[in-house]
Amino acid sequence: MQTIANARKIEEALTSGVDNVYPSCKALEKALKSDKKLKLYNGIDPTGKLHLGHLVVLKKLRQFQDLGHEVIVLIGDFTATIGDPTDKNATRKELTRKQVLANAKNYKKLIGKILDLNKSNVRFLHNEEWTNKLKPIDILALASKFTVARLLERDMFQRRIKEGKDIHVHEFLYPIFQAYDSLTMDVDLEIGGRDQTFNMLAGRTLMKKVKNKEKFVLTTKLLTDSTGKKIGKTEGNMISLDEKPEEMYGRIMSWPDSLIVIAFELCTSLPMAEIQEIASQIKKGNLNPRGAKAKLAREIVAICSSSKEASRAEKEFNNVFKEKGLPSKIQEIRIKEKSLSFLDLLAKIKLVSSKSEAKRLILQKGVKIGGRVENDWQKEVEIKKGLVIQVGKRKFVKIV
Repeated sequence: MQTIANARKIEEALTSGVDNVYPSCKALEKALKSDKKLKLYNGIDPTGKLHLGHLVVLKKLRQFQDLGHEVIVLIGDFTATIGDPTDKNATRKELTRKQVLANAKNYKKLIGKILDLNKSNVRFLHNEEWTNKLKPIDILALASKFTVARLLERDMFQRRIKEGKDIHVHEFLYPIFQAYDSLTMDVDLEIGGRDQTFNMLAGRTLMKKVKNKEKFVLTTKLLTDSTGKKIGKTEGNMISLDEKPEEMYGRIMSWPDSLIVIAFELCTSLPMAEIQEIASQIKKGNLNPRGAKAKLAREIVAICSSSKEASRAEKEFNNVFKEKGLPSKIQEIRIKEKSLSFLDLLAKIKLVSSKSEAKRLILQKGVKIGGRVENDWQKEVEIKKGLVIQVGKRKFVKIV
């Protein structure tokens, strides 16, 4: 018999952060309320670091894991070498298998902060294991289940056609190979971001045609700002899950206020009732958005690191920005020279990636020496023990 607590967990899993459910939310709810344990998965192509966009989906997987369903984290070590064309206006740069494996090196450790890896209902698989075994005749059989017209419906392909840009054949194959993952694992449900809808529905199509089986697809909302710009790798504003706690906290605090409520929904474990109350209090003017954002930053850092690290990061942030002081811990560097040009100094202490970046930051008044803004990039700096150089808001180095 369905308990009230379990019914609430199911409702949360089907509503919090959810964009859409195929074929319907009602159909998936019925399956979840039956005695059947579903097999579900999310695929991650190791094209770079895990980031907050992955956190959104991983937290959704955790909700289903807590309901007792079987969770598969699929490492796309084959599909990553092709490159998912989703949201791409040009063909992705192909990755070698060596690069892919290097990218995935710490995935399990980071995912273990969100999923409970001590439970038996979670496992990791790699699609290279079965996809590389396909023969040409097998690939042709798979391709025959899809039409060119259907594949061309993808919005990024339509944009490229209008702009006269190339679409390569291997990009057409990507959703087909992803669909084959669903078929091979014989899953009941696939979970992913809204931007993955096309690829996930391809798997639903293949399952229906080959096995006459209903595969559910649940898409999550995307973490976007008020303009619809996605927070992630493509837009260059990514926050990786292995970011240092103080860096993560500070970057979240720099988010626009428009991100607060949606980020609470997608990136934290707070119940929707509490999130709605936060939204209401901000709207009424009873809650300062900065205070809400501080709570948001604490919640996210605690998930990705620990509650202790979240408290420490908050203290550091307040020390630097609220009290206009210095971090309690500053990287120390020993320099033998008695003086250096401003550009050489910044390059030597590695607070910038190049001298051209150093010059740009200096002219933008983004560099302080001894607490004072310096905007003369041609300046010769006298090297003294105890001298603190600051670049931007959160980068500090002390000369010893």
